[in-house]
Amino acid sequence: MTVAVGDTAPGFTLTNSADNQPASLSDYAGKNVVLAFFPAAFSGVCQTELCTFRDSLASFESLDAQVLGISVDPPMAQKAFADQNGVNFPVLSDLHHDAIKAYGVEFGNFAGVDGYTAAQRSVFVIGKDGKVSWRWLADSPGNEPPYADVEAAVQALG
Repeated sequence: MTVAVGDTAPGFTLTNSADNQPASLSDYAGKNVVLAFFPAAFSGVCQTELCTFRDSLASFESLDAQVLGISVDPPMAQKAFADQNGVNFPVLSDLHHDAIKAYGVEFGNFAGVDGYTAAQRSVFVIGKDGKVSWRWLADSPGNEPPYADVEAAVQALG
């Protein structure tokens, strides 16, 4: 079941691809957080999505918000992807699918590959109180998030 607005955001500890060190949601306690789950590094829509968040990062930071990208790709692939695209926020590896299971955003048989489970493209905005204040789930992996709505959701947190 997908995490709903008003729910306490499930905690997680994943690998930060930038330094191969653990990163937990609790590391950002007291900040607003934008969790951007994406299916696969080096895919066109995912590149567009992460680069759009990259280009908007100053705006999110001015709202005391941390953007985190999450996919099931291994850290070394994510690092290469982030470096290639100048992604300037943490990209976390959910290699064991802990976060996508906790948030209910598993996408089975992704890209027609039998048995391959990726993250459903989705965005969760978490307030400083640790509760989900807004969410968006893609109907199709080719759909990009409504970026203006994500920013408005963070602005609404004050």
